[in-house]
Amino acid sequence: MASASDRNPIIIGGLPSQVPDFDPEETQEWLDSLDAAVDERGRERARYLMLRLIERAREKRVAVPEMRSTDYVNTIPTKSEPFFPGNEEIERKILNATRWNAAVMVSRAQRPGIGVGGHIATFASSASLYDVGFNHFFRGKDEGDGGDQVFFQGHASPGIYARAFMLDRLSEENLDGFRQEKSKAPHGLSSYPHPRLMPDFWEFPTVSMGLGPIGAIYQARMNRYMHARGIADTSKSRVWAFLGDGEMDEPESLGQLTLAAREGLDNLTFVVNCNLQRLDGPVRGNGKVIQELESVFRGAGWNVIKLVWDRSWDPLLAQDRDGVLVNRMNTTPDGQFQTYATETGAYIRDHFFGDDHRLRAMVEGMTDDQVLHLGRGGHDHKKIFAAYKAAAEHKGQPTVILAKTIKGWTLGPNFEGRNATHQMKKLTVDDLKRFRDRLHLPIPDKELESGAPPYYHPGRDSEEIQYMHDRRKGLGGYVPTRVVRSEPLSLPEDKTYATVKKGSGQQSIATTMAFVRLLKDLMRDKEIGKRFVLIAPDEYRTFGMDSFFPSAKIYNPLGQQYESVDRDLLLAYKESPNGQMLHDGISEAGCTASLIAAGSAYATHGEPLIPVYVFYSMFGFQRTGDQFWQMADQLARGFVLGATAGRTTLTGEGLQHADGHSQLLASTNPGCVAYDPAFGFEIAHIVQDGLRRMYGGSEEHPHGEDVFYYLTVYNEPIQHPAEPADVDVDGILRGVYRFSEGTEGSIPAQIMASGVAVPWAVEAQQILAEEWNVKADVWSATSWNELRREAVDCERHNLLHPEEEQRVPYVTRKLADAQGPVVAVSDWMRSVPDQIARWVPQTYQSLGADGFGFADTRGAARRFFHIDAQSIVVAVLTELARAGKVDRSALKQAIDRYQLLDVAAADPGAAGGDA
Repeated sequence: MASASDRNPIIIGGLPSQVPDFDPEETQEWLDSLDAAVDERGRERARYLMLRLIERAREKRVAVPEMRSTDYVNTIPTKSEPFFPGNEEIERKILNATRWNAAVMVSRAQRPGIGVGGHIATFASSASLYDVGFNHFFRGKDEGDGGDQVFFQGHASPGIYARAFMLDRLSEENLDGFRQEKSKAPHGLSSYPHPRLMPDFWEFPTVSMGLGPIGAIYQARMNRYMHARGIADTSKSRVWAFLGDGEMDEPESLGQLTLAAREGLDNLTFVVNCNLQRLDGPVRGNGKVIQELESVFRGAGWNVIKLVWDRSWDPLLAQDRDGVLVNRMNTTPDGQFQTYATETGAYIRDHFFGDDHRLRAMVEGMTDDQVLHLGRGGHDHKKIFAAYKAAAEHKGQPTVILAKTIKGWTLGPNFEGRNATHQMKKLTVDDLKRFRDRLHLPIPDKELESGAPPYYHPGRDSEEIQYMHDRRKGLGGYVPTRVVRSEPLSLPEDKTYATVKKGSGQQSIATTMAFVRLLKDLMRDKEIGKRFVLIAPDEYRTFGMDSFFPSAKIYNPLGQQYESVDRDLLLAYKESPNGQMLHDGISEAGCTASLIAAGSAYATHGEPLIPVYVFYSMFGFQRTGDQFWQMADQLARGFVLGATAGRTTLTGEGLQHADGHSQLLASTNPGCVAYDPAFGFEIAHIVQDGLRRMYGGSEEHPHGEDVFYYLTVYNEPIQHPAEPADVDVDGILRGVYRFSEGTEGSIPAQIMASGVAVPWAVEAQQILAEEWNVKADVWSATSWNELRREAVDCERHNLLHPEEEQRVPYVTRKLADAQGPVVAVSDWMRSVPDQIARWVPQTYQSLGADGFGFADTRGAARRFFHIDAQSIVVAVLTELARAGKVDRSALKQAIDRYQLLDVAAADPGAAGGDA
């Protein structure tokens, strides 16, 4: 063994590592060789040699530190570029026509009286990136599988519409309906990729920037998951995500890169359109965003392909023996490159090439116009093809292509590279003429000088259109296309739900555990059991779901290559290449992305999956609410479980875990069906109906409904009653039913409660009867949100159909015969039960946990918010006193008797109950 004195420090990643030198003489020979290269050939040549050695070391699988960034040139050298199999002349004509129609569509949308806007410049910069994909790479769905999944950059949608117009997938009437979805229905087009609005066209909503990248990662992962579990053959599917360099600032864009690398998702390609501009200015004016992103992606374990320069630079780079041109490229900041994009060839000659005689010599034989048109790689079809082909053939890693472009490319000097170009929506007549000439389109001046500019179509029988159809036919059909091939599932029989409906007997369990017990029975079903996808952010044990570990197992493409520390336990942690559970770590954003990918598999791959995502309710709609909108937009289905719900139920955790508002946030999402069940039998009926609606078929919805279910469940253990013989199932599903009819007392009243508050209401019912002669009925409000939604629909119908019989909201009809005031209570802020106040026919008062949560006992917290049983009693008495049914002196007596002003006097309540 070498002694400490024999160890020479080697710098790795900036830090010394004590590695023994077993052959100092050989080491010195290598160092001398490097010194000689520097002395004799210069630093640039020595640097090149070092890079080649590192490259060869990787080829030989020698572990060396990863390079964080490389020179500001194309990753694929010219000599290594593959043969381009397309007809570049025809493809250029196609692209020119597409560019024109995209810009004209947006410009026409700004016509007087309409003015709905649109974006021209993003597609103008990325048009070639898309066109090469459409012509050579993006697989369609005609072969019966899911094809490729393409996440189109949201602001580039006009170009995708323009291409669809060329292929007769959309008409001129459609293009003129851009951003006029209702007034031009059924011919209107959505502003951005939006499956809910255009369910036969778009697959993935992407314009909420940052959600496209994370969605693409988890879509690629879901493809692998489905293949590993034998649900669908996704081996041919590739996920392409087209993103903006400014978009990469969003935390969701980069937050899960390591997952893609860790799981070797070589079925995933990011194409980052690096036009160096955000919406209002440069992305990195003083820096270099391509270099920065290269470092980030390399560090995360991705394969990086830089596509910086087009072919016009190849001869200049071939002359660059001293590396002076590459050095200039390396040291010029993005802000200056944007200036070059807006200046003359003479300016570029003077400022980029002018201060070094070697650089000036390279362009001496070039005209200013040739210097001006030294282009960026993202506009060169052959360079793009080489990058895409390399990405598609790369194994073991996801690939990112960093393609340098100019925002507003070909739109003319008023648009190209300008800071304001993202907000510019209309082309003047002069702009149109310059644009037409740049694209070599046969459109006469008179058509540009009078009225709206025309669309251009070369003719259905033209060479260009036939080429487009042939290419798409060869690649399996048109893209984008959304197809729903899945058939309704054979759903479990009623007996599957019987165990949960029996109640918990003498045992106290939380509603979370009641749901988990039901889930176990559902997963045993031979028809749908394998289709459940369990998802949790590192909290399976908290939710009592570790019981699934031995049987369902946790998905890991590498399996479990270690001995688990708890391997001797019955519920040991178990990973498997075909595991059913997704353990996405402490990442609610990642889990929600998995949820969306699984929940839309019925359309993406024609195979329904039933995702069940369980999380701390506080960290659902509050933290990832934007993704739940994305889920609704993508028509994804599944069950979302807000566990440890309520503002006072998990009080030991304190403010940041105290959810008293997620039901209110859920009410804002039109695709979300939200429930707050109190007992196991309610959960059973809600889940059964959810499976029917989402995964069964009906005349109205032959492929199921495009909704998802949100259930808030609690961690407080209670005794669950057995399902009553005459249970009102319709009431459970529609939002309210009478759970317990008052039997004692003579003064009528009503208590309406949801979730964990129903037992408090039952206790209050008993106190009112025994101590105050009040006969109170207890109603379980399983869904305040659904009651409100139905009532709003009634009012909308009545507003527009005054001649018809007026509809009465369900909650109004349900309470029509109820006597006395209604007091509503829940573990939510009052805004949740207040949603239905206007439709309750009786006097209505709500109690709620408004304000911040805090750490204390459950009893103390409920006394503080005045939502416990005793507070409910006082609230009922207050309403009765207001109606003259109870003497007002009783109110002070009750407050004193129950010590409502003393938080410490409250019964602490049940302890524990993590599940």
